[in-house]
Amino acid sequence: QVQLVESGGGLVQPGGSLRLSCAASGLTFDNYGIAWFRQAPGKEREGVSCMSSKDGNPNYADSVKGRFTISRDSAKNMVYLQMNSLKPEDTAVYYCAADLPFDSNCLEAYNYDYWGQGTQVTVSS
Repeated sequence: QVQLVESGGGLVQPGGSLRLSCAASGLTFDNYGIAWFRQAPGKEREGVSCMSSKDGNPNYADSVKGRFTISRDSAKNMVYLQMNSLKPEDTAVYYCAADLPFDSNCLEAYNYDYWGQGTQVTVSS
């Protein structure tokens, strides 16, 4: 049974940083496309960052380019999202997702069967 568990969310001031982590059981991230999504209250879930395969180039939403970085740690079977220069509009529940490698746009949620439960990120002074 596949399980993804996010951690690292919290309250941070504008301009601050957070690193989200996603741990997996039942799958090896190196064999999967991975992604981070977020959903703010009253808004649709949106893709933040992704890699469609282990060797794929990272892809970022325009709203986070230059501020967020997605990465994997193969030895620990972990995926991370480093978030810098956070803004109030980054406030949302953040989810990690995974599925077997694919060729389509990895920022689209329909590509993923496996999801974590989410972690809350609040950017506020």
